[in-house]
Amino acid sequence: MATQQQWARLNTDVDVKVRRGAWYRILKLGPLEVVLDVRGKQVPVPRPFLEIEPRPPMKWAVVRRPSRAARLPASWGSVYAVCPNCRERAKLEGRPVTLRCVRCNGSFAVAWDRE
Repeated sequence: MATQQQWARLNTDVDVKVRRGAWYRILKLGPLEVVLDVRGKQVPVPRPFLEIEPRPPMKWAVVRRPSRAARLPASWGSVYAVCPNCRERAKLEGRPVTLRCVRCNGSFAVAWDRE
């Protein structure tokens, strides 16, 4: 019997090898640890750090800037957005209802309700 595919993303600011706000396919779901598919590699993450869904919402994730965000421009401020289609990050200016991704050209609503 086939199991239903599930997805996960970080729900807290911890130092693990996944992008905050990006959804990853779950390879193994254990009681304490979840193994995610991150660009073809198996990455274990403690389950309490994850939000788990049957499918990822097709909305831009609003993400609080991680405490050690070395690769994010300081000019982006305290929050940024993550594309639901390709995981590209984008600066948020104001509170837009929708954003178009410069990488994949997809246009999606912004999930302010999940901030």
